[in-house]
Formats: sequence, C-alpha cells, structure tokens
Amino acid sequence: MSRVTLAQWQMLAAVVDHGGFARAAEAIHKSPSTLNHAVHKLEEQLGVAVLEPVGRQVRLTEAGEMLLRRARQLIENADSLEDVATRLAEGLEAEIVLAIDQIFPPDALARALESFSATYPHVRVQLHETVLNGGVEMLQDGHADLLVSGLAARGFLGEPLVTVGFIAVAHPDHPLHRLGRALDLRDLEQHRQLVVRDSALRQSLDAGWLKAEQRWTVSHLDTSIDMLERNLGFAWVPETRILDALQAGRLKPLPLAAGGVREVPIQLIHRDQDRAGPATRAMARHLQEAVMACAPPHRFEKIE
Repeated sequence: MSRVTLAQWQMLAAVVDHGGFARAAEAIHKSPSTLNHAVHKLEEQLGVAVLEPVGRQVRLTEAGEMLLRRARQLIENADSLEDVATRLAEGLEAEIVLAIDQIFPPDALARALESFSATYPHVRVQLHETVLNGGVEMLQDGHADLLVSGLAARGFLGEPLVTVGFIAVAHPDHPLHRLGRALDLRDLEQHRQLVVRDSALRQSLDAGWLKAEQRWTVSHLDTSIDMLERNLGFAWVPETRILDALQAGRLKPLPLAAGGVREVPIQLIHRDQDRAGPATRAMARHLQEAVMACAPPHRFEKIE
C-alpha cells in the first residue's frame, strides 16, 4: 500500500500552484494548518524534503519538482477515473460500435470522430468499415449501435444523412479513353471492371453494373482506387474519395453516353434509438453535423 495519499499530493500541488499555503488554503477551502500538516507528513513518509522556504514564500526542491511532476499524472488519472465513473453512473456507454459503409465521405467521418472524442474522450469506439450488406447484417445481429449505409435495413427506421455521387472512371491512358467518343455498355464489356466485395458473412449482395467479361473483386475501396490509378481497370467509385486524383489527372471520368454518374442516398440507422445511450446519440449528432460542415454543395449534399 502507498504510504502517501492522493489527497496529500493534491494539497502539495495546490500549495505550489497558488504560491503558498495561505492562497492554496483559500482556493481549495482547507485551512493553512491542514495543508502544512499534510505536506510535512508527506515529507516524513518519503524521507525527502519537497519544499524549501524562500523569504515568506516556499518553492519546490529539486527532488520535489521531480516527485510532483510524476504525482500530477496520478492526480490527472484519478480525476479522469472519477469522470468515467460519473458518466457510467449516468448511463454512459463504455464503448460504441459503428458500422460505416466505405462509400461514406472520409472527411466527414474523420471530423465526426474528432468532435466526438473531444466530448467523450473515455468512450471506446469500434469502427467497422463495411460494404453493401455487411453493415446491415451487423445491425440485425445486434453487433452495431449505429449504421451508416446506402441500403435499407429491414425492421429498422433510418434517417437521410447524405447523398454520395458515384462516377465511372479509369486511368487517362486506359483504352476506353483512347476510343475518343461517347461510350456505351458494350464498350465496357470488353474491359476489366473493379468491384468491391460485400462484407456480409451470410447474405452477400452484388450491386452496380457487373457485365464485364473480366472482373476483379477486392475487399476495400482504397484497393480499388489504387488499382484504378495503376491503370488496371475501370470502376464506379464515390466522387468524394477521388477528388484529388481527378484534379491531379490521375483518374478521368469515362465519357459514357448514359449511366456514368449515379447517386446513392445514405441513411443513419440506430439499433434502438429509444434505448440509445448519450454517447451513441452524440455520435449520431456529430455525424450529421460533420456532413453539413464537410459537404461542398457541388459535391455531395445533405438531404432535406
């Protein structure tokens, strides 16, 4: 067992922070004699002088500076622990699980997580980057508190969050661009299409145009985009994920006569909104606010 109590370290810190026993006593509502006794007792227990007089003031000794520096970590950890306990007593979740489809704009997701962390720094977040039916399956199995998906979840009510635009693109040197004319689906059939695999374990789903003779299926959207930039195929990808590549000329929209651009409405779905804890509700709010903050009107728009 520790010989020195946390309260003694707190009182020593107060004396140092407020420049003396009298001011510290007034600030933390203790008597000067109580603080004096606590600090002297601390010195006796440790066998080390932590304060030394300088005129009418006191200051830390060299040993005291080192000890108090480490003690402040204990004080901060204790305060943090009490804060967590208070929030748990109020019904705060220790952890929330998010299933976010990979097509959701990454800037909005990062902004939402950053804002949430500032408000609930002690709540753990499990983020699952899902594809198609994978997130819906997690929600239905009770493994996700919140789902962001372009698919409806049977038995759950969602609220519109954002619309994501998909564009058919390929590398500027892809043979489809070399045709120099408007393309139709027959042109696409002769070339490799890159698609992202449904992350569902039971009921996987195919989505989009899948009639190319050659098709490569990958597990993550970033892999598909990397392959596109390496001129290994064509694909429909979210515009928000390739803005830099489009602007830098690493990718180029395919000149399809029809179907080159499509839109997918994204929903925010609670597993149980009535029973959602404060952290889950806050995360939903931060996702909504992040969409509004990150969405240039000509790129993707908040659904009204």
